[in-house]
This record gives sequence, C-alpha cells and structure tokens, in this order.
Amino acid sequence: MTYAADSFDTLPTMPSWVTSGRPETPEDVAFLSGAALSHLHLVLSRDDIPQSLLRARLALMAAEACVTLSGRPERTAELRDAVAFLQPGDSPGPAGEVYLAWQQAVKRPISVKAVHRAFPDLEPELIAVWLDAGQGTPVPRAASVLQAVLADRPRGLVAAVILADASLAQALGWRHVLPLLALGLKRADMRKSGEELRLACHRAILVAANEVTREAADLARRAERLRAVAPKLRAKGSDEALALFLSRDAVAPASLISLRSDRAARRFCDRLVELSAVRELTGRDTFRLYGV
Repeated sequence: MTYAADSFDTLPTMPSWVTSGRPETPEDVAFLSGAALSHLHLVLSRDDIPQSLLRARLALMAAEACVTLSGRPERTAELRDAVAFLQPGDSPGPAGEVYLAWQQAVKRPISVKAVHRAFPDLEPELIAVWLDAGQGTPVPRAASVLQAVLADRPRGLVAAVILADASLAQALGWRHVLPLLALGLKRADMRKSGEELRLACHRAILVAANEVTREAADLARRAERLRAVAPKLRAKGSDEALALFLSRDAVAPASLISLRSDRAARRFCDRLVELSAVRELTGRDTFRLYGV
C-alpha cells in the first residue's frame, strides 16, 4: 500500500486501548504487545516516512538506553560528538563504541555479515548460532536470543539487545534491524530468564512501539518540510546533501562533500536552518551538527 507524500498528518497513533491498557496476566501482556507490533508494522509500511533516518534516530536512542543501562553518564549530545568528528585511528570511547555498533546494526539488511560489522570481535559462526537460538513467535524468539547471548557473554549487553532486535525483525519479516527492545527494557530485566524475560520483552515492546510511532510521525513531517524547501536551494550538489540529511541523525558540514568546500557546506546548513528545514543540534559556534 502506498500513500500520498502529504498524507503524514493522517499517520495513525497507537490505539488508546493499547497504550492505556493495564495488563494483569501474561496473556494480556502478550496480546497487547502483538497489537502494538501489528500497528507498528502498518506504520513502517508507509513510504512518507524516511525509513533510513528513522532507523538512524532510533539507533541513537537505543545507544543512549544501553549506555544508561550500563551505568555510564553519556547522553545524546555526548554520543553524537563521540562519533561525528572521528578521524582515522581515533578511539570513540566506550559510549561511542556502543553508538557505532547500533549505527552499523541498522544500516544494512539483516545478516550475519551485517551484525559482524557491528561487532568485528565476535566470530561470525557464533553470531549465526545466536541468531538461530530463538524459536516460536517473534517476541519469545527475541527473548530466547537475548538470554542465549547474555548466558555466553554476561557483559555483552549491547550485542545481546542488537541480536534480539535482529531476531525479532527477522520473525516479523522486516529487512532491517529496528531498535525496539533497548528502548523499553530495564536494568533488572537483564537478570531475568525464561517466562519472566519473555514478559519483560513483551512490556518493552509496548513502550517502544508507541515511542517509535510518535518518532515516525515527527520525522515524516520534518522530512516533508526538507523536501519542500529543495527548490529554493541553488547550490550545486544540494540534492546529494539533502539525501544525507534524510539518512543520518546528525550531519557535520564537513561531511557534505558534494558542496565542494567547507564554507559552502556551512552556508548551506545555515540556510536550511533559516528555512526551518533542519536544526542546529549542539548550540555551539564551532564544530556544529545539524539534523532534521
């Protein structure tokens, strides 16, 4: 099913009986998480949503959640800075490594090779074993993968959550990892197993699906605004530059190589801010980052 480009205002919100429900039994929790995933599946089928940008934004949110679960203090601004200005040979630091792993995980269609790009220190054979650890319906399957990875790597929280989300996406027929479980799981959930862990994953899906739906609606509006101002941009290479904004959470002017000079790139970004098409994300005068 396709939608007109200006139809993002009709993007449905999560039904109130899903978001306001207070499940009292495991069956209730499973039913509501299934309803949330079904709704999310319809939302993600819309072609007015910038899918690459949505995954990139969710990767940042998932990285922040994982960093928080591990007890580190870094948040959105620090994570963006940790990776946006990396030079060859630089170390992003522990929090930056978490963010880079999520960026790699959502960038390409799900495969052992794609997951290995996110975790080059893990053997591809082991990744394949973990991805096959889950059986049954999507959420129990993801919970099984999460448990299997943490059993083998108790400190491998990020790999466990990414592989669980990959397993969930595969079971739902999605081509790419969509960060979900990291957005809703709590630190105490990581110590659970069996039925308790499955329930925790169902509850995490309820939290995440609602958040993703809101984020998708917001990005659809922002992406439409960016496309609307495109005819006002006369710089050579502007089309390529706009495409970058629709695929990345944050863009440094230096990465807009189609604009041929750093000065032209900075002026281009400032022009987009003037047109209310992008935002400056740092509040700084130098080393700025911009995003939809």
